[in-house]
Amino acid sequence: MPAPSASPDRQPAEVDGRQVVLTHLDKVVFPATGHTKAQLLRYYAQVAAVMVPHATGRPASFVRAPEGPHGQAWFAKRPPAGTPSWVTTTGGPGEPHVVLDSTATLVTMANLGGWEVHVPQWTADAGRDGHDRLVLDLDPGEGADLVLCCRVAERLRQMMDDDGLTAFPVTSGSKGLHLYAPLEPATGRAVSGYAKALAGRMQGEHPGLVLVSMTRSLRPGKIFIDWSQNASAKTTACPYTLRLRDRPGVATPVTWDEVAACRAPGDLVFGPEDVLDRVGRYGDLLAGLDDGAARGRLP
Repeated sequence: MPAPSASPDRQPAEVDGRQVVLTHLDKVVFPATGHTKAQLLRYYAQVAAVMVPHATGRPASFVRAPEGPHGQAWFAKRPPAGTPSWVTTTGGPGEPHVVLDSTATLVTMANLGGWEVHVPQWTADAGRDGHDRLVLDLDPGEGADLVLCCRVAERLRQMMDDDGLTAFPVTSGSKGLHLYAPLEPATGRAVSGYAKALAGRMQGEHPGLVLVSMTRSLRPGKIFIDWSQNASAKTTACPYTLRLRDRPGVATPVTWDEVAACRAPGDLVFGPEDVLDRVGRYGDLLAGLDDGAARGRLP
């Protein structure tokens, strides 16, 4: 994507051979950091090569916030008004969803205010009973933090490895950590059942540290392991997506060495420029998630 001009409200651009009209490029989306819409669109254009493989084929939903994190925001499943006819959709006329299968689609949806991308753990081709990923969302309650999430993640990795599953860590882009594992296709019920049981085993080992219940009043000081995002109707923030916080966080793949070395929450906080630098140095640290050879079978 060519570097956008800083002056016009509407600027045509060619992205992946598609003509896209970019709008309001001067708008400051994140006042705390001064990130403009042009800078964020450029981030998505440059990160697409590693992000799109983790989203393609999956019916995407978006947190739309055209005015940024301090404006109106809503969770959108249907393609928004202004979506070009060439954008791939799935789900039929009753509940169409956008499929992020190209850089052009990713940039287009961001241009329409869809800053956060969320996807399920199954593809449209496989259907809701063909989950090919497991995900655990480690969410720190008040008084807990990302450092504690890392300690919980390390033990969960051992438990998953014992069960024949390979865990990949990804920061949530907010306060917590996501753990993914590639799977031989399984039903949503089976994956959710295993994830809940795994979280329960962890709580049994560390009842003062880990929580499985969704009851918010019980969360202070503990890490809530949200296993429910494996339900077929649920979605999770896509790896490499921006997150709508005061500062533009990114759901960032990290190494297990980085998880082990984390001693302060800021050690694993990354903005869009940080992520592009990491991709340039390391490539996609999450590439193994879509490698069929890494898929494990639920015990």
